[in-house]
Order: sequence, then structure tokens, then C-alpha cells
Amino acid sequence: MRVIGLMSGTSYDAIDAAAADLALDGDTLVLTPLGMISTAYGEDLRAALAGALPPAATDLATVCRLDTRIGQAFAAAAVRADRELCDGRADLIASHGQTVYHWSEAGRVHGTLQIGEPAWITEATGRPVVSGFRTRDVAAGGQGAPLVAVVDVMWLRGRPGVPVALNLGGIANVTVIPEGDPLAFDTGPANALIDAAVRELAGPGPGGRERRMDADGALAARGTVHQPLLRRLLEEPYYALPAPKTTGKELFHLPYLRAALDAFGPLPAEDVLATLTRLTARTVADALRPLGATEVIASGGGTRNPVLMRALREELGGAGAGAVLRTSEELGMPSGTKEAYAFAVLGWLTAHGLPGTVPSCTGARHPSVLGSFTPGAGGLRLPPPLTAPPTRLTLRPPA
Repeated sequence: MRVIGLMSGTSYDAIDAAAADLALDGDTLVLTPLGMISTAYGEDLRAALAGALPPAATDLATVCRLDTRIGQAFAAAAVRADRELCDGRADLIASHGQTVYHWSEAGRVHGTLQIGEPAWITEATGRPVVSGFRTRDVAAGGQGAPLVAVVDVMWLRGRPGVPVALNLGGIANVTVIPEGDPLAFDTGPANALIDAAVRELAGPGPGGRERRMDADGALAARGTVHQPLLRRLLEEPYYALPAPKTTGKELFHLPYLRAALDAFGPLPAEDVLATLTRLTARTVADALRPLGATEVIASGGGTRNPVLMRALREELGGAGAGAVLRTSEELGMPSGTKEAYAFAVLGWLTAHGLPGTVPSCTGARHPSVLGSFTPGAGGLRLPPPLTAPPTRLTLRPPA
């Protein structure tokens, strides 16, 4: 089955589309990557989305417009992915949509909202679409995240020691795979506060263009960690909550950063960024150290920041942790689109009537088949349901 996974993360900068050929071989799901494309949101759409996200106020008219326009943007990405990666022969599209709110209070998730109406994708491609993955897990008492945990467990199970999958998007999340039940949770911000600081403090980049991120960690590399600010940020109560737990930009946003900076005099932008980069590395390592992590396999946009990766190696290797840091590329999984491939797998599981959650990872009462279908042009024709889910995932290079 050829499945296209569509994903836009908490950095909301682009839509990643990854195509995979998925086939079952005994108890192993074999994933052959067919490639990926990334389509940036238009400037006006990105600005409208940024202006509607918490802690900003919004209205239902704005939500309706964003739901439609993001659905159309996802549809355009799907059309292109089907044409360029699947020769027009995709069987299924799995769309994560764009998270705009994750309703979490006192360690419990009460609701979650992803927008990007899937009907636009089906209308443009003629393909059936699976969407709305997170809500079923929340209804079952889970966190609705990190949903990639089921893929991480299948992919990394059997590796020696205690392997960990780490995703460095706007928020950092981990899947820990010990001998017993796996565990997954958000450790805190990855790029969320770094990106917010760049936009607020760094000023324009080369050619007067707006900076959106600390490209290659260049600004942080010129700064020095401000220890009092770091200590202040580490006091955030979220870090002490037990797993499973999830967070997002509902907490880690620009006003949050401003409130922390208000306790100090003006600081150089480079020092703030060096401090926030160290915060990401420290909170990841602090979360993993008690769990005995021996190997951390990183993916996501943060892997392109050498300053962050260096800080992670220092933090993971210190204080007796001794965990080796590598990227998912070293194991054959493209780090920039791992989540899009993961949602392709989740779509495959749903199409075959199989659960897409691990209760010990999300905190749900039971595993759940995820998502809702929007039928394609020829109606909804699903493969026969499988009685047993695959237990392993392997990657096979394209022929």
C-alpha cells in the first residue's frame, strides 16, 4: 500500500509530505521510503495562523478561514506528493493537520484541535484520507501524544540497552523503550522558545529579511549561557510532572519568555539564545537520566542545529548518563520527515483496523484505532482488517 503522510508541526513553517510503500512480512511492517517534499506555508497564511494561536485571542470566523486555507494547502502538498513520489498511484493519504490547541490542565488532556479540513485533500486527489488521529486517544483518557510512539516502539524494539527516540520540533518529545513497558512524553521546548527569541530579539537577518530561527545555531554560538536565566527557566513546574505528559506552545510561547526575561536587565540576544539552547538540552537529559537511556536517536528540525546537538551530547554524556546521541539518518530514517513517515504508518494501521496507540505511552485506558475517514472518489474500499498488529518495523531502501 502506498501511503502519503502529511505533517505540519508546532513550528508551523511548512507541510511535510512523505510517501511510503508499506507491506506486511510476517509480524514485521516493511517501510520503503519513496521520498518527501516540503511546502512552505504562504506568508499571509503563516501570519494569520501565528496571529490566532495561543495566547492570542481569536474568533470562529478566523478558525473557519484557517481550517479551509490550511486544508487547501495540505491538498496542494498531497497532489504534488502523489504526482512526484507515487507516480499518481497513492492508495491512501494520512493527514495530521495543524495543531492549534492542546487543552491540558493539571497533567490531564481534555481535548485537542487539529485543523486543515480533509475534504479539500480528497477533492483535489480523489484519494481516501485518514485524519483526526489524536482525538480518539484523548477520549480514551490519553494525552493524544506523542502518537509517533507506536512507530518508535516497532522500529527500535530489540536494540541493546535502553534506546530512546527523540524528536526536536517546536516541542521535544521522547519514546523510551526499556525491557518493560515503553514510555513516551514531551520533555519541554525544543525550538519553540528559541524561535520566539529570534523573532523578538535578534533583528533582521542578511538582506533585511525577518529571522524565524537560529539557522545553524549561529547566534547561540556567539553567546554565553546566562546561568541565572537558565535557573529561572528550569523552575517551570511542567518539568517535574510525571509521565505521560504533553505540552505545547500553549505554555512555551513569547509572553512566557518575556515574563522570564523581565526578572533581569536587558540581555544580549546571543546570550538569551545560548541559554535557551542549553535549556532544551538540559531538560531532555534531565528527563532521560532517571530512565537509564543508553542511546538517543534524534530527528526533527533541531538536528540541523549543531550548537543544540553539541549541547545535547554534553548533557547526555554527563552526570553518569552516558547515553550516545545519533540521528535517525544513521538508522535509515530521514530525520527531517520522520514524523510524516510515522503518520503514513498510522494511516496504514487505521486502514487495516489496527490500534495506533500504546497505552503506557499516552496514558490511555486502552489501545485505539485512530482517526476518521473521508472517502475517495471511488468510495471507501479498505483492505481486509488484520487480527494482529505488526510488532516490528524495518526500513528497506528503494529499489
